[in-house]
Parts: sequence; structure tokens; C-alpha cells
Amino acid sequence: MLLSNTQNAIPSTRIVVLNMLPYLRAAGFDPHIVFEPDTSTKTPDVSGLIDKIKAGNFQVVVLQKVFGDSVLELARELREAGIKTVFAICDFVNPVMCDATDATIVVTDYLKSLYPKEQHAKVSVVHDGVERPQFHKTDWGNHTGSSAEPLNAVLVTSASLDRLPLLGNPPSWLKVTIVGRYSPAGLRLRRWREYQWAMAAKQGMAERWRFLRFLANRRIACEAWGAESVYDAMQRADIGIIPIEVDPVRDPTGEWKVKSENRLTLKMAMGLPVVATPIPSYEPVIEQGVNGFLARSTGEWLQHLSALRDPALRKRVGQRARQTALERYSMDRQAEKLIAVLNGLVDGPARDALSPEQARA
Repeated sequence: MLLSNTQNAIPSTRIVVLNMLPYLRAAGFDPHIVFEPDTSTKTPDVSGLIDKIKAGNFQVVVLQKVFGDSVLELARELREAGIKTVFAICDFVNPVMCDATDATIVVTDYLKSLYPKEQHAKVSVVHDGVERPQFHKTDWGNHTGSSAEPLNAVLVTSASLDRLPLLGNPPSWLKVTIVGRYSPAGLRLRRWREYQWAMAAKQGMAERWRFLRFLANRRIACEAWGAESVYDAMQRADIGIIPIEVDPVRDPTGEWKVKSENRLTLKMAMGLPVVATPIPSYEPVIEQGVNGFLARSTGEWLQHLSALRDPALRKRVGQRARQTALERYSMDRQAEKLIAVLNGLVDGPARDALSPEQARA
């Protein structure tokens, strides 16, 4: 059961489900999509779906980031029918769904730690797998950055940022490319309207002037995210950055605490040396100064960025970053963990004797 439609899959659906299907087939499972909404929704109406699932003779149903009364009722019906359930969730904690299902999958150890201790035995960690490891840097350049030839830092985000978090104005020797939810540069009218809407939402002249300075800053470029173009942008970059504001005023929900390491490992697998704000999912990944840098203050940000003006350091850290990402966060490694969870629900090794039709998921 999917959070989003396969024809317009959001990243979590693509990473958690669609990327894993070939691995499941290779392991002897026969995976099917039993539900996908027309548009993404976390609380779908799935009344009546139990009949379809029973008719399909499924043994395990994976609920990808869906919950709510209708889904809880379905989980109850599936349990009564003897069909196992897995709740796959990536960026928040839901003990109610954990109770209602046979297993819960989260993407970080930190997320698991937030569940009640009595539920930990039901919670497994399957990280987001690196999607395109074939794309990576082979040349880290030999320049140190200057106002005439700045180094290029890339920031990949799912948002349409209207400011550069923490850094504000990049140093004169650095250009920042933000790849996010922007209209393509060629659609000038559409992008101009987006800027107008963003401006209208600003409170007071100070915020509006700050936004205008952001738009006019020649050392900041905003590019539209694309499945292919994001890798081009990273390939052109010298440094990866992930500045996250942990300000309780700007982010009172504390959502930054439960983010996965996906944006970090994406850049690391590319071979980029990364400077990032320390959040719970990043701290176990980064070995300070070896495969990346964590920066807690503006001063530390500038210190680590300045250090990476050294081409030899960029190459050394970038190579170690890629090695770390591929060893710990490859799709192969994460598929093994997912398959182990599913095997555990269908009596482990005993399922190897089942035919694909008998091992439907």
C-alpha cells in the first residue's frame, strides 16, 4: 500500500518501495501494489480493500507511511485474517500504528529510539539506500576558490528556500547552488510568479528586503530539482553543504530531529566532501574531518568550508565519504535488512521452500 502514485512517486515511495521490488523478486517474493492513491495522502480511505487482499492470497502487507482510522481498521481486519502487516515510516513516530501491525520499519536508529521501549523489539531500521551509485566525481579540481573563480557548493533540498540557512551571504570565494522545488529557469514567468507569491507572504519590510537581497545575490543560484539534473549539479560542485536551522522559533515542531540521512548520503556517494549541521541521523555517519564535517556555529561553518579550499583535502574527504556511503547505505545492504524483516514474518528459512505464488507480499 503506497503513500503516492507510482506514476508520480514521491521520494519516500520510490526509495522505500519501488527501488526494493527487484530485490524482493530475486529473494523469492512476489510483490504487488494493492493500493496507490491518485494523489499523495497519508490517511487514505481503504475501506473494502480487505476483500481484494484476501482474494490475492497475500501473506504480508506493507503499509508505506499511511495511517488513520481507515488504515487502522484494515490492519485489524488483516490480523484477524492471519495476514502479517508492516508499517514503513520515515520521518515521524507513530506508536499506535506500531501496535496495530506486526513489524515497523524506520529509517534511522534515532527514530527507533523514540518509540516506547516495549515496542523496540517490533521496530527495525532499514536506511534509505543510495539510488544511483554509478554517478560520482572523479575530479576534485586543483583550484582554491577566489572571487573571480569561486568554488561551488551544492545544497539539495525538497523545499523552495528563500534564504541560505545559517550562512546567509556566502564568502567571496564561494558560490552556492540550491537545487530545490523551483520552476525550471526556462519558465521565467512561472518562476517570477513564484517569487511574487513568496514576497507577498513576507512579514514586514525587513523580511522583504532580506528576500530581495537573496534573489539579487550573484553567489547564490537556484535550480529546479530533476531526477537527472540533480546529479549534474552535484557533479559540477566542489563541496556539498546541508545547513539546517535548529531554531525552535522557525521550526517549533523540531522536524529536523527526525530527518533521515538521505540528503547526506546522496552527496557522500557522489564523492563530495560535505559540511552539515549535526542532527541525530547525521552524527553516526560523519567521522569529523575524515569523511565529512559537522558544523555547529557560523564560525565552524566558515572554518570547515575554508579548510576545503585545499584540493587535496577535498579529494581525500570526498573519497572517504563515498566509501562510507556505499559500504553502509547501498540499496543492496538495505534490501538485505528489509528481506530479513519479511522473512521473520513468514517463519524465516521455512519460507525458502515456498513458491513465489505462496510468498506473495
